[in-house]
Amino acid sequence: MPRRRFLMIATLLAIPAFAHAQAPKPLPPAEAKVAFLKLLDRPKVPLDVKLDPAAGLGELYRHRLSIASDKKADGTIERVPILIVRPPHEPGILERRPTIILLHGTGGSKEGMNSWLEEFARKGYVAVGIDARYHGERVPNVKGSTAYVEAITKAWKTPTDKPMEHPFYYDTVWDLWRVLDYLETRADVDKSRIAMLGISMGGIQTWLAASVDDRVKVAAPLIGVQSFRWSLENDRWQGRANTIKAAHEAAAKDLGEAAVNQKVCRELWGKVIPGILSDFDCPNLLPLFADRALFISNGDKDPNCPVEGARIAIKSAEEAFAKANRKDKLEVHVGEGVGHTVTPEHHAAVVAFIEKQFGTVPKPK
Repeated sequence: MPRRRFLMIATLLAIPAFAHAQAPKPLPPAEAKVAFLKLLDRPKVPLDVKLDPAAGLGELYRHRLSIASDKKADGTIERVPILIVRPPHEPGILERRPTIILLHGTGGSKEGMNSWLEEFARKGYVAVGIDARYHGERVPNVKGSTAYVEAITKAWKTPTDKPMEHPFYYDTVWDLWRVLDYLETRADVDKSRIAMLGISMGGIQTWLAASVDDRVKVAAPLIGVQSFRWSLENDRWQGRANTIKAAHEAAAKDLGEAAVNQKVCRELWGKVIPGILSDFDCPNLLPLFADRALFISNGDKDPNCPVEGARIAIKSAEEAFAKANRKDKLEVHVGEGVGHTVTPEHHAAVVAFIEKQFGTVPKPK
């Protein structure tokens, strides 16, 4: 069964990190790509697009819909809520436009990305927002990250011989690949000009999903580039662990530890995001962007993405882009004295970078 295969592969990937003080050398990026696609693979259900009949027809065209993404272990269908903001068009005239997927952070929602959606729509883009797993419309009447943290805790507690979800990044990565499947069916999307931009958790999901999917021509992980492995090995795991603190505390209790520590992080991450400390860590996946375009922004005081680990990932990208003779397709900004935030300067820079990569855009009517 696909879920059982996921568990088997996850277990095999996690074993070396537990068995050796020194983690093994990761697979070459091209091989890691194949392994990651295989790890997350599952049967594709029909998209079953459901449109909300209500749509805004003002300065910008806004409509809501959902697509089917995944069949869960209990037989229910997981659906992805989507908000699309784009310029209006004249009846019968629908230009193919560059398209951007915009991803929120932990505890956020697609509505929280509204200012970004509108900014790109006014520039002539089809702007697409989604709710990550256990966020937004996917957990009605629940605010913040409560449902997300509870889902990760449940995944941790699931016996290894039982099917389990992977709400910590990976299941949303699958959703993003399904969103790309949907965008390819739209008459207003230029399939050759699709970008993905994410903030914090969304930034991590961006480099995970887009690195191995060539349909994304421009990627912009904001305050998400890091090295999970470096953070763990150098006792700088605290910021990342605190983003889902209760799940780490539950794991510590189950492991008989008095408090969250490196062992707790290693075992929790090894189970719910297998491979993130080796093959699928950011430094090993960023080189896969060298045939496309990549924008990175971080802060040198960011506790969630320690800059030392981020610089390892950035260096791996720089070397890959230099080898491909495509240095002009990589732009990196590390803000001095900046914490876990996207500065106005970095905001303006990433918008300009994406516009530069995609060139002329059909003017809004």
